[in-house]
Amino acid sequence: MIKVDSLYVKYKDFCAVDGISLHIRENEIYGIIGMNGAGKTSTVECIEGLRKYESGEIRIGGLDPIRDRKKVHELIGIQLQDTSYQNNARVYELCELFSSFYKEPVPYKQLLEKMGLWEKRKNMVAKLSGGQRQKLSIVLAMIGKPKVLFLDELTTGLDPNSRHQMWDLLKELKEQGMTIVLISHFMDEVQAVCDRIAIMDKGKILIVGTIDEILKKYNLTQRMHFQCQSKQIFEMEKLPAVEKVEQEAGKCTVYGKGDDFVASVVSWLDSQKMEYSSLDIQKPDLEEVFLYLSGRTFENEEME
Repeated sequence: MIKVDSLYVKYKDFCAVDGISLHIRENEIYGIIGMNGAGKTSTVECIEGLRKYESGEIRIGGLDPIRDRKKVHELIGIQLQDTSYQNNARVYELCELFSSFYKEPVPYKQLLEKMGLWEKRKNMVAKLSGGQRQKLSIVLAMIGKPKVLFLDELTTGLDPNSRHQMWDLLKELKEQGMTIVLISHFMDEVQAVCDRIAIMDKGKILIVGTIDEILKKYNLTQRMHFQCQSKQIFEMEKLPAVEKVEQEAGKCTVYGKGDDFVASVVSWLDSQKMEYSSLDIQKPDLEEVFLYLSGRTFENEEME
């Protein structure tokens, strides 16, 4: 559905996107994640035909987003991170305006109800909360029944319940045949909804794959936590899959790697007839992969 080959984007002497290539398949939810300045938004804006690029080739549904701009915009829906509308416009007025852009728009009542905004349809934009504005931007992006939907920081400003509702909506849209490109810095979000992801940093793509593929590829350290008073616990460090063991006031943490790490630890505990409780297994997540690849963490980072 979307092909990007050797894309370069520069701002004066700064290279924002450094020769990346990617292929987004039809009917998948594809996540692009990275820190502020990673090049995520610049990449997507080039695909959408909203930004010119230095060099490279982009095709969306076989169309060039610059040369075939009008046809491309008939295929896509865009929810921007910093979307702003006239504060004195009413919700239903914006919906009617956007509906007029398309031959067969989705009835906006249906979308507003889905987002819990139907009761707010006569409200001015200025009277909406940040989360409600975010929902409105998604409604307007979907009015044209796009084949490809671009979402930039989809759930920013939404409460936990609304975030989960959004995730369910994305899965429904995928089931209906839509391709979705999601820019996000929320690790739980991409893990919950994305079929594949690309991790970007400093204008480059570090890795592309499914969540499982990426986590398995780097075989990062797992942690097991449990309560155990025995000092014999340190003998577990002799196991091949175990890296180290810590114990403080009866609280034990075992570090290790490999598919058999958890099974080998539990088997050893049982074989030694040790009494233990409150077993908790902590597996590596995407943020740990990002830290491993880039040496940086998302903590205290601003969004792009």
